[in-house]
Amino acid sequence: MMGTENLILLLVEAGFYFVFMVGLLHLRHQLGIGVFVAALGVMHFLETYLAAVFYIELPFGVISPGSSVLFSGKLMMILLLYVKEDAAVVRAPIYGLLAGNFLTVGLSFFLRHHQTIGAVPGRIADLAFIDEMGWLMLWGTMLLYVDALAIILLYERLGRVFKKSTAMRFFVSGVAVLTFDQIGFYSALHVLNGAPIAVFWGGWIAKMMAACAYAALITAYLHYSRISAIPVSPRPIADIFADLTFRERYEDLLDRSGRDALTGVYDRSRLEFEAPRVLSSMLVDGKPMALMIIDADHFKEVNDRFGHLAGDGVLKDTAACLQRALRTNDRLFRFGGEEFVVICEDIAPATGSERAEALRRTVEAEIRRPDGVPVTVSIGVANSYADGTTLNALLSAADNRLYAAKNAGRNRVISE
Repeated sequence: MMGTENLILLLVEAGFYFVFMVGLLHLRHQLGIGVFVAALGVMHFLETYLAAVFYIELPFGVISPGSSVLFSGKLMMILLLYVKEDAAVVRAPIYGLLAGNFLTVGLSFFLRHHQTIGAVPGRIADLAFIDEMGWLMLWGTMLLYVDALAIILLYERLGRVFKKSTAMRFFVSGVAVLTFDQIGFYSALHVLNGAPIAVFWGGWIAKMMAACAYAALITAYLHYSRISAIPVSPRPIADIFADLTFRERYEDLLDRSGRDALTGVYDRSRLEFEAPRVLSSMLVDGKPMALMIIDADHFKEVNDRFGHLAGDGVLKDTAACLQRALRTNDRLFRFGGEEFVVICEDIAPATGSERAEALRRTVEAEIRRPDGVPVTVSIGVANSYADGTTLNALLSAADNRLYAAKNAGRNRVISE
């Protein structure tokens, strides 16, 4: 009888949690998304505390409402937030929880070194408990981080399988990720608290029931809020993962930090970072790569006759001209002074030479000095396999051919 009453209470708790959190999410445009995110964060301590010490008996085993109801609900709420918003929004609570619990562990380390007094009769701070809770919270949050990424990516992947069933996407995603989470969290409970195996099996069954219940509730909510069909995202899974992990911010920072201030193209440090990776990838795939060093002819004369500002203008125009003439996957770098480097993936030696010749003609046709004289360039071309399999080998070969082109009269390409 006690087990049945506990089960009824558990269902009531799940329903109350769902209605409250969905209400905050539904009103996010009026209240602000921060209210929903803060509610998720506040609940995390209670979830961990209950999962550590608060257990109830159900007909099928021993479980903790903190893990089966609250944590399962939080994970499904994060997935629902992703569905209603996007990856850039949902990553805020994920990383906020991770940061907050790192802070909890750090502060608990300092707190335990205080010399405390018993100001309240019969009450003494249990700092060992705080320390233990900190580690459990940190472990739970790290699991939540992995769980949250996994459930979103799995939800999107399942869209290719369950194209017409949103409920199945929520349910299968929840079942798979909550199973993983139960294994991970029980392992910590067993090590720290000596939790018996019955806690694992009871908790797992409860989480499977929670996945079913929350999937049904979310589907009903989406239906009655006139969002009856959630389409499969047209974005690649890799792009969604990049958003969730802030990779697009890193790539944007890398892109901006590796730019030449004058011309706006990639600089030499970016060449030394990217070129070896591209070359290695081409070698693994058995594909050729071309590297060109391009030098503006008689550039010192431009600076001497018209000034350095005019020379800077010629360099900027030349870089822009080269950038327009390149293929999408070709990369242009300012190597130093009036020299530029171009790397071309998957291009045969003969084609690389033709590409360099086309660049030479384009610059001559489009770029002019202040006195109207065409700007010309000399180009040395090197090729992987034939000239070496390292960046330094290719740069050395291309540089030798560049000087050969200049010694032969400039305004020409030498590739052999």
